[in-house]
Amino acid sequence: MCATAALGLVRALQGVFLEFTGARIHGSFGAVGQLRDSFLAGAACDVLIVTAPVVGELQADGRLADSEGVLGRVRTALATPDDSPRPDISSPEALKAALLAAPALYCADMQRCTSSVHFGAVLRELGIFDLVKPRLRCLPNGNDAMRELAADGRPGAIGCAQTTQIRYSPGINLAGSLPPQFELAMVYSAAVNARAAQPDKAQRFIDLLTGARTRVMRTQVGFEAVPAPQGAMGECRQMADLGTANGARSGGG
Repeated sequence: MCATAALGLVRALQGVFLEFTGARIHGSFGAVGQLRDSFLAGAACDVLIVTAPVVGELQADGRLADSEGVLGRVRTALATPDDSPRPDISSPEALKAALLAAPALYCADMQRCTSSVHFGAVLRELGIFDLVKPRLRCLPNGNDAMRELAADGRPGAIGCAQTTQIRYSPGINLAGSLPPQFELAMVYSAAVNARAAQPDKAQRFIDLLTGARTRVMRTQVGFEAVPAPQGAMGECRQMADLGTANGARSGGG
C-alpha cells in the first residue's frame, strides 16, 4: 500500500524487483489518510509506504515492524500545463496574483491529503479561498489532479501537488515550490507490516526502494535527502501543527 507521492518510483522498480527476486509487486495507491484508514481496518499488505509520522504512529502501536526505510523529503509545489507561461510565485503577493488569475486550480482531496489541506490553508491565509472556490477542482489524489490539469491545458491553469507527482505526470511543468512562508515538505518512509505474509521479500523491496542503488532515481523524481535530525524534527513538527490546525488525520498524497 503506497502513497501516490511514491507511485511513479514504485512502478519504475517493479520490473527490477521481479528480475531480482521473481516476485511481482501488486500496489494499492492512494492518499495517506485513505491508506492509513484501510490499513487500520485490516486491509492486507506486506509493505506500507506513507509519511514518516504515520509510520512512527503505527510502529508505536505494534502494527508495523520497527525497521523502516526513508525514501526522502518531498515538497509541495505548483504546476502548469505544457506551453503555459510559468507564473511568478516567488512571493505571497505574486502567488496571490497568479492564483486569482488562474482559470482553474487543480489539487487533491482537501480533507485527506495534507498537501491539499495545506494548499487550502494557504488560500485562506492569502484571503482568496472564497474567491477561487468556484474554480477549485479537487480530485481523489495528486496524480489524478495533475492528469486533469494536463487535460485542461488552458494557459494560466495551475495545479498544486507534490514534486514527485508533478515530475511523473506528462503534459505539465513544475512551476516551482511555494514561497518560503508557505513551504511544506514531508518525509516518506516504508515499513514492513507486522503481519506481512512475506516479510523477507517485503524488506528486500524496501531495501531496493530506499537504498544506495536507487538514490539517483529518487533524487531525479523529487525525493530530497532528509536533512540533519533537527530539520527532520522541524518537518514533523510542521506537519503536526498543520494537522492540529485543520483537524486532519492524514498526511501526504
